[in-house]
Amino acid sequence: MERKTGIFICKGCDICTRIDTDQLAASSADETVRVVRGHSALCSASGYQLIMEAIGKEDLNAVILAACSPREKSDVFTFPDSLLTERVNLREQVAWSLEGDEQDRQLAAQDYIRMAVARLKSIRNPQPFIPKDLSDEILVVGAGITGITAALEGAKAGYKVHLIEKEAQAGGWSARLHRQMPSAPPYETLREPVYLEALKELESTQNIVLRTSTTIEKIEGQPGDFTVKLSTRGEESLKVGAVVSAMGWKPYDPTRLSSLGYGLSDRIVTNVEFEEKIKADPKGKLPGRILFVQCAGSRNREHLPYCSNFCCGTSLKQAKYIRESNPDSSVFIIYKDIRTPGTYEGLYKSVQADDQVFFTKGEVQAIDIVEDGLSVVMHNTLLGEEVSLKVDLVVLATGMVPAGTDDLNLSYRQGRALPELKYKFPDSHFICFPYETRRTGIYAAGCVRAPMDITSSEEDAAGAMLKAIQCIEATRRGEAVHPRSGDISYPELYMERCTDCKRCTEECPFGSYDETEKGTPQPNPTRCRRCGICMGSCPERVISFADYSVNSISAMIKAVEIPDEFEEKPRILVFVCENDAYPAFDMAAQKGLKWNPCIRVIPVRCIGSINKVWISDALSCGYDGILQIGCKPGDDYQCHFIHGSELTETRGENIQETLQTMMLEPERIRTEFVEITEYNRIPEIISEYLEEIELIGPNPFKGM
Repeated sequence: MERKTGIFICKGCDICTRIDTDQLAASSADETVRVVRGHSALCSASGYQLIMEAIGKEDLNAVILAACSPREKSDVFTFPDSLLTERVNLREQVAWSLEGDEQDRQLAAQDYIRMAVARLKSIRNPQPFIPKDLSDEILVVGAGITGITAALEGAKAGYKVHLIEKEAQAGGWSARLHRQMPSAPPYETLREPVYLEALKELESTQNIVLRTSTTIEKIEGQPGDFTVKLSTRGEESLKVGAVVSAMGWKPYDPTRLSSLGYGLSDRIVTNVEFEEKIKADPKGKLPGRILFVQCAGSRNREHLPYCSNFCCGTSLKQAKYIRESNPDSSVFIIYKDIRTPGTYEGLYKSVQADDQVFFTKGEVQAIDIVEDGLSVVMHNTLLGEEVSLKVDLVVLATGMVPAGTDDLNLSYRQGRALPELKYKFPDSHFICFPYETRRTGIYAAGCVRAPMDITSSEEDAAGAMLKAIQCIEATRRGEAVHPRSGDISYPELYMERCTDCKRCTEECPFGSYDETEKGTPQPNPTRCRRCGICMGSCPERVISFADYSVNSISAMIKAVEIPDEFEEKPRILVFVCENDAYPAFDMAAQKGLKWNPCIRVIPVRCIGSINKVWISDALSCGYDGILQIGCKPGDDYQCHFIHGSELTETRGENIQETLQTMMLEPERIRTEFVEITEYNRIPEIISEYLEEIELIGPNPFKGM
């Protein structure tokens, strides 16, 4: 299709005081550009009308809006899907941020317009991939309180839900409780376990099919089109659009707590065992002196380094059991910290008010068996002294570990379970997308995802079910889910050039590709998150998206006018991740920070999508250096596409080979990572890198 482009330049927000917009309009000529118009405020009603009238009059099929950041005014600049739209960030990336004289800013503005024109020439309007016979049914795995709640929420929203449980009865751990922590003001009175009400609602709710004593033999396919093979009283097959994994938790192995005496005596039990004892015989006589050891194996690098969230509340609840059962009893609670967030503080205060419940901050040193009970020696960390107690029973408040997701039996080349973090919880983007897993369309909820109590698990179940529904509806429209929600592009493979190197199948964080025995990739488009990491991994340029490809970014790179070495004006190409680095640039400009005008910024979906062809093209064109800025990886932050940032570092060897081939210094390429809030670092990163490039000297390929 012939490209007919209109360029619309905004003069507002001080753009025209820092850039000669009339000259910019005059310099924007191209064979594909039919019209160039300026306006004092493109986002105003008259500005939008100007654009729409030009689109109709000139029969435009592409528009370039040279105005504010594409992250701004997205509700104003809405156009038909058939119209290709490119936003040029004149305000934040040029007018508000670039130091130097007007000529430098003018050159930058002209380059960005040329880059936009070049990109529009090399992309197509994406057409959505929508599989046939999509399913809008949902599978929930695990019928504990999390799974039951998720199923109920899905059914209320009008979706058919298949709820499966490997045990003979639904209820999970909540069915083993004698009482549950308070959920109503003043948050002091224990309540009946909520699963009883949930089961009654489950029985009376249509659109939910409960299967107990059922396991999964295999899950294969992709969002909207998962095939699930079940093993129940016979084999059964389901087709579902999304899956909620609510497979629950299991207690930390107490046999590893020999230092706390577990296994030495039946007078030393876990909180789970104590709960089951009370559940089995609620009116049974309890010993007179009972000691609780908090964080038994938790918050300990040798065991569980994390807090399990429910243990403190459980001990307080069980202390109430004891005091109600035996008014003459004494309860001792040895803690590191009492953690009862939110409304559970009311429970803590009510137990604390009991004169026969003693709280002591300390560490257990030894537990010994004596003639008529147990002797506990502890170090009181408040007093700095050792204290000895004689008790009848010790309850170890052990934490929870995730049950694991091996039982999902996924038919993915990267494994049958959901990829896990180091603590065995399913990997997700824990900051922005807590329910997501690295398997699109499969959502984790409840204690399999993170340690939590029953109330939190119910909330988690509702959230995960909502994401499952969103995924089904997005798939029905051919759109991506998180973080590129609404993106209808998908990877297109030119298989004639594929060498079966397996790079795409191995490096995709989301398992979007299966492969044949030979290693040929087999794409599952609705699993794709549209990050482009596979495109960056492919050495043969086999993979592209309609509106994001090796050719489109190369065209932008080549559109920049590179000053020759005698002008002493370096050019630095900056690839920025659209999720953190690009917003950080915008925020820096909005805060009034300035940087050198030598840079030209190209946003990318993820820096893991950077193909080494772009590196060689940029260096061949004469750019003096290349700066890659992505999301900060690591335990405290996270790349929006899981490990795109890490892949950029591991691919460094290939880039170094490119530099060696071209006989260029390795320092010409640098990779930096920022959090979205670290906008203040942007000028510093650019300045430090430019100093190094000036020491190295100009790219010898300038002018060639």
